[in-house]
Amino acid sequence: MIVPLSHVLAFAGAMFFMGLACVLTRRNLIMILIGVEIMINGAGLALVGGSAFWQQVDGQVLVILLMALTSAEVSISLAMVVYLQRSRGTLNANRFKEMSG
Repeated sequence: MIVPLSHVLAFAGAMFFMGLACVLTRRNLIMILIGVEIMINGAGLALVGGSAFWQQVDGQVLVILLMALTSAEVSISLAMVVYLQRSRGTLNANRFKEMSG
């Protein structure tokens, strides 16, 4: 492995926490979804880095499944965003508190 595992894990952790900060501080639904995607990419990078370090393909196979899950999540969430924009006229997350139950 050319890059040390500690560097890969530090970068993956930074990506995950940047995505977490985006999810927790933003009020626009699209920015929240982008934050979730950054978090998933950080977890995938950690899996691929560990897989390369230990020379096993398990982490890489799991990342392929994670990418399939992510594509399904993106398509469903973008459909929900389009629906909410058309029905409510806004993408501000604070306007949708009555939907929580």
